[in-house]
Amino acid sequence: MSIQKKIEIDGREVVFKASAAIPRIYRLKFHRDIYKDLRLLEQSMKASDEEESALDVFSLELFENIAFIMAKHADPTIPDTPEEWLDYFNTFSIYQVLPRLIELWGLNVETEVEAKKKFVPRSGR
Repeated sequence: MSIQKKIEIDGREVVFKASAAIPRIYRLKFHRDIYKDLRLLEQSMKASDEEESALDVFSLELFENIAFIMAKHADPTIPDTPEEWLDYFNTFSIYQVLPRLIELWGLNVETEVEAKKKFVPRSGR
């Protein structure tokens, strides 16, 4: 099961998709763990201020990669690299987009946990 959400970026609606496939897709594309990266981003966001834009380059790159993977998962017609995809936009605030992506991911994880609770395996006896 997957969850989709439209988020406005630079005046255009962008569809993002979260599903159980995202960690694998992210790992294959970027050789990183999305769970760890999301946790790092959340910590960086809490420690910084939107007015000062104090996020480091590494955190910005993590955000761009996660946003790209979730957008590409929703719409396979977007370009194949984060750089090409980001060229569609002017600058935009990570502080407005990232919390909504984290919320989307949280809804996806919550849905997966509920689905596992309802699954009752049959015994072969």
